[in-house]
Amino acid sequence: MGTKAKILVLGCGKIGKLVVSLLARSGDYSVTAADLHLETAQAAIHGSDGKPLPHTTAIALDLSDASAIDKAMKGQTYVLSCAPYHCNVRIASAAKNAGTHYLDLTEDVATTKAVRDLAKESKLAFIPQCGLAPGFITIVANGLAQSFDSIDHIKMRVGALPQYPHNALKYNLTWSTEGLINEYGNPCEAVVNGKLTILQPLEGLEQFSLDGVEYEAFNTSGGLGTLAETFAGRAKSLDYKSVRYPGHREIIALLMNELKMNDDRATLRKIFERALPTTKQDVVLIVVTVQGMRQGVLSQESYAHKIYHQDIGGEHWGAIQITTAAGICAVLDLHHDKKIPASGFVRQEDVPLEVFLNNRFGKYYR
Repeated sequence: MGTKAKILVLGCGKIGKLVVSLLARSGDYSVTAADLHLETAQAAIHGSDGKPLPHTTAIALDLSDASAIDKAMKGQTYVLSCAPYHCNVRIASAAKNAGTHYLDLTEDVATTKAVRDLAKESKLAFIPQCGLAPGFITIVANGLAQSFDSIDHIKMRVGALPQYPHNALKYNLTWSTEGLINEYGNPCEAVVNGKLTILQPLEGLEQFSLDGVEYEAFNTSGGLGTLAETFAGRAKSLDYKSVRYPGHREIIALLMNELKMNDDRATLRKIFERALPTTKQDVVLIVVTVQGMRQGVLSQESYAHKIYHQDIGGEHWGAIQITTAAGICAVLDLHHDKKIPASGFVRQEDVPLEVFLNNRFGKYYR
């Protein structure tokens, strides 16, 4: 790759720590890990053996301090935001001012629209939604759709689930609690009768089985990324649903709607983080189905895959950590290798599926 690109990773929690590890261990990037707590950033640049990872630096950074962000951004080739979604517009603005390419993991629709506005006529790349859903799920759906002459339906289903569920919700915290509540509480984009439509979260309940295991799925927000907009007028219907074990949705609907926790998300976050244990023994379930016409024949093609927790670099990582971190690292790698659009607003559907899967970070999805 020649000269090492300088990467600033903002937020070194569950996902950010693995992003730092993957990029540093590749040997092709110089990585600065930044977190509000210096000890968290320092932990991200050390391996399980206690030794520092190559070409890494750790800094403390308060993301509410715009001048501190500007200072940290200077001289960086890329900034990767693994921070809470509400920090991302400030980060993207700083990236534009600093001349730094921007990537994030947000599922928040309003944040993505603000990032797109910043990207207009820019020579920099602004690439939001680089995780699992939105992210890889979008790449898969668009990849399958390319072989159809016309499209009737695109169905996208994703679950990040405990491998060994034990509580009534049959769920553990495996990623951002704020992001999870956003999914359950915010309006959901979809395509219905060819038109971009807004659906209510937690509706559209369905059941299915895969490999002998029963699941349920229901509408959640943000997982489509920009795909609904891309396929409005091209597909008759397109939707995204989160996958859970049966019974989960009923309890969440009680909390969000009947007990009005959707109006008090701070309290709901406290409840979840107090009552639901975290786990790295998880599984990510991805199911995408496209139906339409090929050469005059009604056809269907599906992609179904499970990804489990595993050891990487001598440490054990959860499946949601692996899929999310691998997603943003692969897209960064492909941009640096000039295999996706170089500038402006780059959508996940601009990333070719096979190119992604053949990438050294994308391989974790295989």
